[in-house]
Amino acid sequence: MNASVDSRSFRAAREDEWRRLEALLTICEKSSPRELDDDGLMALPILYRGALSSLSVARETSLDLELVTYLEGLCARAYFFIYGVRTRPLQRIGTFLAHDWPAAARALWRETVIAFLLLAVGTLAGYLLVASDPSWYGAFMPEELASGRDFSASAESLRKTLYDGDGQSALAIFATFLFTNNAQVAITCFAFGFAFGVPTVLLLLMHGGMLGAIFALFVSHGLGWELGGWLIIHGSTELFAILLAGAAGLRIGWSVVFPGDCTRLAAAARSGKLAATLMVGVVLMLAVAGLLEGFARQLIKDDMVRYAMGLGMLTLWMAFYYLPGRKHV
Repeated sequence: MNASVDSRSFRAAREDEWRRLEALLTICEKSSPRELDDDGLMALPILYRGALSSLSVARETSLDLELVTYLEGLCARAYFFIYGVRTRPLQRIGTFLAHDWPAAARALWRETVIAFLLLAVGTLAGYLLVASDPSWYGAFMPEELASGRDFSASAESLRKTLYDGDGQSALAIFATFLFTNNAQVAITCFAFGFAFGVPTVLLLLMHGGMLGAIFALFVSHGLGWELGGWLIIHGSTELFAILLAGAAGLRIGWSVVFPGDCTRLAAAARSGKLAATLMVGVVLMLAVAGLLEGFARQLIKDDMVRYAMGLGMLTLWMAFYYLPGRKHV
């Protein structure tokens, strides 16, 4: 009974201040802090400290749970308003593009180098295997997707797929497959990173093998340079996105294998937050690659211009992520 009386008297002595703080917070949340007058702005931090003091007393004296819960919610609202960072949606997007996204890529630069080496090894292996024995081509390229683009094709027919309108229909199907496959590889490299990074490693090697097999085919017909130009317009962006996605998956896998002082779940969650930030950027890169594939590659037929555009995009991405003078996180 005494506890009940103490709770009522405690509430009665301070409830007016709590109600005023609640009213000020409601105004700010529903409209804007500009709606508060000078007295309201001055009173807000004072009332917040008073509410914190009341919460401390309520907890120490074991007052009723309903009162403690109310004060906890009130103090939390006041804290996030007074000390929290409030940004507008456009400002938040700008912060992501200017800082969060490139910072996440820089934080994973070691994993990105490893992903590049894995892709390069796969590409070299695929090229050498197919160049030495064309029967390996079918192991890397599904038959339904090859559809004439194999070692039985003539150099002229393969050339037409790169430049002439007659070959654009068939090649468009193949190009759509490449983009779809690359997007799937990027997402899968990230998604399966938690499995100790093993699927990520295998995917990068397999994707490199497919790329090497395609080059072995066209090089055998004297069209390696031409194929490079056909691919690089969008490939410099698309393959870079795959490397970053692979880096994100490798970071998660590494944290699972070597969690340090944290549990494996906590270490994976911490790495996953950074990796997920980078993956948002990877999706944007794939969208850019889709635009380059859909328009630039179809309109530009000159090899030098194709290479200039592809290498130019690669330079822009490298500058965006790793421009000297930016701080590493």
